[in-house]
Amino acid sequence: MNDEFDVLESQQPVFDIRAFLFRASRYWWLFILCICIGVFIIHQQNIRKQHSYTLGTQVSVEDDTNPLFTSNTSLTFNWGGVSGKVNTIKTALRSRSIHEKVVDSLQFYMNYLKQSRFRKDDIYKAAPFRFIQAPDSYQVLNVPIKVAFIDAETFEISCDFTSGVISTQNFTDKKTKPVDVNIGVVVKRYKIGEPINLPYLNGIVVLDAERTIKETKEYYLQFRDFNAVVASYKGRIRVNNQKGSAILNLSMTDYNKGKIVDYLNKTVEVLSADQLARKNQFVTNTINFIDSQLNRVKTELTLNSDSINTYRSKNKIYNLDEESATINTKLSTLEIEKDGINRKLAYYASLKSYLETSNSFTELPAPSIAGVDDGNILSNISKINGLSVQKANYEKSVRSDASIFSDLNQKIESLKRVLLENISSATNGLRREINAVNNRIGVATSKIRKLPKAQQNLLGIQRQYALSEQTYNVFLAKRGEADIIKSSSVSDILVIDPAKDTGNGANDLKLSSRYMLAIFGGIIPPLLLAFLITFFDNKLHNPKELESQSSIPVLGVVGVNTLDNNLAVHRKPKSTIAESFRAIRTSLQYMYKKHELEGSKTVMVTSSVSGEGKTFCSINIATVLALSGKSTVLVGLDLRKPKIFGDFNIQNDIGAVNYLIGQKDLDAVIQKTEVDNLDIITSGPVPPNPSELLISDKMDALIAELKEKYDYIILDTPPVGLVADALELLEYADASLYVVRQDYTKKGMLNLINDKYKRGEVKNLSFIYNGYNQSGGYGYGYGYGYGYGYGAYGNGYHENDTKKKTILERIKNIVKL
Repeated sequence: MNDEFDVLESQQPVFDIRAFLFRASRYWWLFILCICIGVFIIHQQNIRKQHSYTLGTQVSVEDDTNPLFTSNTSLTFNWGGVSGKVNTIKTALRSRSIHEKVVDSLQFYMNYLKQSRFRKDDIYKAAPFRFIQAPDSYQVLNVPIKVAFIDAETFEISCDFTSGVISTQNFTDKKTKPVDVNIGVVVKRYKIGEPINLPYLNGIVVLDAERTIKETKEYYLQFRDFNAVVASYKGRIRVNNQKGSAILNLSMTDYNKGKIVDYLNKTVEVLSADQLARKNQFVTNTINFIDSQLNRVKTELTLNSDSINTYRSKNKIYNLDEESATINTKLSTLEIEKDGINRKLAYYASLKSYLETSNSFTELPAPSIAGVDDGNILSNISKINGLSVQKANYEKSVRSDASIFSDLNQKIESLKRVLLENISSATNGLRREINAVNNRIGVATSKIRKLPKAQQNLLGIQRQYALSEQTYNVFLAKRGEADIIKSSSVSDILVIDPAKDTGNGANDLKLSSRYMLAIFGGIIPPLLLAFLITFFDNKLHNPKELESQSSIPVLGVVGVNTLDNNLAVHRKPKSTIAESFRAIRTSLQYMYKKHELEGSKTVMVTSSVSGEGKTFCSINIATVLALSGKSTVLVGLDLRKPKIFGDFNIQNDIGAVNYLIGQKDLDAVIQKTEVDNLDIITSGPVPPNPSELLISDKMDALIAELKEKYDYIILDTPPVGLVADALELLEYADASLYVVRQDYTKKGMLNLINDKYKRGEVKNLSFIYNGYNQSGGYGYGYGYGYGYGYGAYGNGYHENDTKKKTILERIKNIVKL
């Protein structure tokens, strides 16, 4: 027995899955309630939530070379500034400047709203009217302006001001200013197309083409701060690009699909135009330079032409002889060659000064304008220009301390050093060339000096005119080439798939999925509750749990008493409770026979605490023994809290206490009952020293006298978990019955009696499992006693133990945790 108890003590508590599932099944009503609440909440969210949508567009970043730009073209431009630069395009898409242009172009700071059931929805182009702002005017911010159409030609605007000072913004220069207004609702009536001139609203309302107002309609117009709108759209656009790919996927999320489509397409349009402008920046700078040179040379050409005419008219010289013309032509050719070399030297000097003094290299004119055709210089200027443009783009969206700037600066500095070396080398070569040209000019000039003075002067004026004319023709030709190349340039951004509303569903979960989540969400709380209650529950809920907690045998199982007193066997002898006590009687008789006990037998009934049914079991065990024809006495030894007298409608004035203190003899304290063969000795008045009375010699005498007179002596004792009185009475008991109650007795309460049983201090000890309820016992059918666990199979053999429950009692039983 000790070994068995040791094994039981060594077992660790195991979570009872079956108990958990049974308890959870009892909360079916809570499952239904939680699911209904969850579905109701999701339904309310669905009808209130404004669903968002995500649309996208796809573009490709190409390296498109101008088809008119060939190796034979006399102008060489830098096409590598931003073309093919995927990272630069991505950076531009994240820059604020792009989004400012898009928001300003689409006027997305102005929202058209319509009141729905729960909110004001953005209807965008679905509004039948448009508000055209007055130039350089201020509009109220963040206050919905109600536009109510009275008829097809008249409307009212109303503003509900909750503050005396409102914010307004001029969307031309983006400046804001506060405006004083009267608190309350301000209503104004206007005709369609009539100017609105208010401190907080300026413009006209016009109807969209092919739209008419057939009935009274109400809309809202709301302006939002420009910078806040830009920041909002800038944060919502997403750019995805696989590494090494030239494909960019742009997407955006918003509540209105029309706005998403327009914003994405306009973003690509603005980005493409901006990229094309940057791509043409080099040629634009060149055109500007050519224009300035053309203006200068044109002025010189005009002056030289006037000088020739004036000199010829004054000196009567209209034609030169053949020799003079030949010398003049040769000298003009040499001066044109010298002018070209000087232009190259001037360009190199300007380029050197620009490189040494400037931090940006994006405004260099094309070297070919000055006739520069050095391949190294052309290539390096193209590279340094491209890096400079890339750096300027990053400065708009990347922190100034980012490592990318350090890398770009290093590359630019390296190219600058190489360029300066190239310029020095080219300049030295040009100086040698110009010295040779000067020598040839000197020879030709010496020949001219032999001509008459008048002819010399005319030749000089004609050479200046020819030089200016030649220069003008060169610049004019290059100006034409630059215009052709610029007009034929295309953006490196190719739209593969423009944004379009193709009926995409909302980003939010489908309604059916949300309701499924609500159902699962409704299941979790009852399951969690059942788990927690099961996990922390330390009460006994079925006989098997009792067996797992102790090696003490279970003598019998007693059902729930539904009567108004404890005389269950006497009042309903055919009930299942009566049969269970008969089974206990049989087990007791078997125990006595097994231990060869003869004569009078003493049965002690106790429990852990009050309320477990100890007195109920004592009364009915005594009753069932008396009904078997055996003389039985029920002795109330719970001297501190006497009870048994009330069920038999007898007095407690005289009882065991009177005998133990020597006031009365045995016959005086014995009282008859309505049950044949059953007498009762109540406890009597509550004494000041109950423990001392129970261990006195008079207690020995009481038991001895009772054994001479009765076949069975039933001792109703105090709970052992509260007082030690019952332990003092163990020596008188032939059999001890320890009552536990379903859903009441805690498992820890058994420690004391288990310890006593382990040490052998209690003999013939057994449990009586009281209050057994199959519906509350996790569904365990149990074989102790008659009628438990058989359901309808017991019909006809037993009386119905239960009375019809009221509706309130049924509800309480349903929601019982």
